[in-house]
Order: sequence, then C-alpha cells, then structure tokens
Amino acid sequence: MMDRFWSVGWRHFGTEFFRYSLSFNEHGQQTIQPLRIDLSRFVASKSQRRVLRRNADLEVRFVPASLHPRVCEMFQQHKQRFTFNVPDHLRDFLGDRPGQLIPCWECQVWQAEELVAASFMESSKTAVSSVYGLFDPAQSSRSLGIFTMLMEIDYGIRHGLDYLYSGYATREPSHYDYKKKFAGLEIYDWATGRWVPDGV
Repeated sequence: MMDRFWSVGWRHFGTEFFRYSLSFNEHGQQTIQPLRIDLSRFVASKSQRRVLRRNADLEVRFVPASLHPRVCEMFQQHKQRFTFNVPDHLRDFLGDRPGQLIPCWECQVWQAEELVAASFMESSKTAVSSVYGLFDPAQSSRSLGIFTMLMEIDYGIRHGLDYLYSGYATREPSHYDYKKKFAGLEIYDWATGRWVPDGV
C-alpha cells in the first residue's frame, strides 16, 4: 500500500496521510516538489564523500524507532534552527507510537557514548521513506543531516530496495535545497503524475 501511496506523492506522519502541491511561508507561495532517489543510479558526490570521511569515527545503528528522552531533547534543540512553521514535538512526525501503522526505523549516530544525530524512515517492499532528521546543533560542522541521508541511502541499497523517498523540497530556493543534490534524484510532476529525472 505504501509503495503505491509514495509513488503518487503521498506522505505520512503518525496516523495522518497527506499530499499537496502548494504551500505558503514567510516568502509567499511555494511550489512543492516530492522527491525520491533511484538507488540504482546513486553515486556519492565528491562533497558527500567528504562528509562520509569526516564522520568515519562515528557509529551508526539502525533500531526500531522510539520517542526516547535523548532524541526528544535533541529535537527541542534542533528545532531552534527554524523560524517558520516550527513543530512542537517529534510526535508531530512519528505519532505517539512510531511504527504503529508502517515499520519505522531510527538511524542513530553515536560519538562514543553520546547520541549526536538521528533520522527516521519508514520501510515497504520496494522503498524507504525519510520522515525526519535531527542532530545536536553543537555538531553542525559535521553535516550530520546529509550524513544520515547517506546512511539511509546505504540502508536501502544494502536491502535491495528501489527508492528512497526523501520528502519534499520546493521549486523556489529554500533550506531544503540540499535534498536536490543527490545523484539519481527524481521529481514528481503533478501535471502528468510521473517521476521525472532531475535535469530532464
């Protein structure tokens, strides 16, 4: 079911399913672009390989998602980066019981005994879908948001999946532009209902 929903631009937070092509923020109207990465065409860029080398000292664990205290505390710190449409709590994205409807995994990033970043993704038969990523602001120089996306891509490739649905960006410039810098990117065309390889 989720493979079908994701393939036509739907998203899922907690128990809510939604899709939309327009949004509004402090800059006015924005055109929403659902994104996915064709994992068979992904190759890490030079800058992404630098991110991997920079974080080679960290340990990555994939575990069933939960709203444990450390990650909720880190979420409250991480959300201070935003000035518009600021979420209240991590449960806004995961619901009260992560994985209740769809298998949900947490990519944990550890520096020694300290959790410094986490991202959440849901899985289906052919794909994974990113839900939310966060990191300790004190570790911002490590580019951990990109690092966890690379780890999710690696997870999908290792499990023989076809796509990583990486969420939404906008046609206009935004702080989500980093999501458009991954090889194998495809953008959902609302007019035709088809995924278009980036640059075509």
